[in-house]
Amino acid sequence: MKLIFQACSMIVTLGNLVAFQLQSSGWKDAINTTIINFNNEKMHITWLASDIFPGKNVSFSYTFDEDKHKIWKPCPTYLLDQDYNSGCVFKTEGPTLAISIRNGNGSEELFSKRLKSDFYIKPNQPENVTFFWKEDAVTVSCNKPERGVKCLKLELQHKSKFDKDWQSRTSKCCSVGDQGFDPRKCYFFHVRLKRLVPYCNVVEYSSDWEAETFWMNGTLLDSCNDDTKSQSNTVVVLSCLLTGLLMMLILLVLLCKWQSLQKSVMPAIPDPKYAFTDLFNDHNGNFQEWIDKTDHVVVQIKLEYEELECTVEAENQQEDENSNKQGLHENIFVSSGAAENSDLKAAQIACLPPTSNTIASFAGFQILKNDDMYVML
Repeated sequence: MKLIFQACSMIVTLGNLVAFQLQSSGWKDAINTTIINFNNEKMHITWLASDIFPGKNVSFSYTFDEDKHKIWKPCPTYLLDQDYNSGCVFKTEGPTLAISIRNGNGSEELFSKRLKSDFYIKPNQPENVTFFWKEDAVTVSCNKPERGVKCLKLELQHKSKFDKDWQSRTSKCCSVGDQGFDPRKCYFFHVRLKRLVPYCNVVEYSSDWEAETFWMNGTLLDSCNDDTKSQSNTVVVLSCLLTGLLMMLILLVLLCKWQSLQKSVMPAIPDPKYAFTDLFNDHNGNFQEWIDKTDHVVVQIKLEYEELECTVEAENQQEDENSNKQGLHENIFVSSGAAENSDLKAAQIACLPPTSNTIASFAGFQILKNDDMYVML
């Protein structure tokens, strides 16, 4: 039944066209014109003035009346080509239109034609276009026009930034869908309305494309360049973070290696203020003052070698016996207050490395006596 209905509609349409063409005036109908009915609201008719009427300015009139008493209306708005009338724009007032082109003063008719204005409709852009995403499929819909919905189809075109050509899908007004979209790609979308041919139009007119939109994984973007910038920015940030972490790790390793090397090559020098608290707290580091005023000095000796037995020799012992002893010398460290005391038991004896004039050695430091002065090295 559907095929029969379509066949009947086509026959009626062709019959109407033939009838209107036969009613036209012979050779005058052979002039090429372009006729567009914008959404059945405004007529736009043009002709090649420079080719058909060279050097002549013509007038245009039209009527939508079908009875014998037609009222011809002059063109309200002319289109110009090199200062010559080449077209006319006027309001659509009915389904049947008759046009006439005459010479400048209107005395001679140069062209006339009757037509069905409904067969030259160009629809408006789709309105309120919406996109519905579900996984890898998208459905696009728009508002239904007030008139001629059965004569319209909605066309969807899309391509990714990696595609050269558009891919097209067409469905009845006013919803169309497609699937197989890669969530990792950014896609360009635009839609338009198409007028069915030959059931509704004799000319295949479509609306202008609706403004392009950009989508990625169901998310609307300002442009597909945003996707590239976003990915490049993410890569840059991650690269910087990884580089920073790697540099910190390298610095930590180098710092540990440097501390180990520093300890092995340059051992730490002990701070004497911890061994001589009263020297620095009470005498501000004045060693001579500290020696003179200290009656008893107790030094904690921490030797790195095995402690050897210390002996005290009499002062009248000969120098040749002292020269035979190697590796150990005896030294007596006595405070200035105890020097007048003949009791040698109060003296504290320390085993020191062979250094002349050495009084005591402790915590890595040596105290030497030079004449009446005490020196700490």
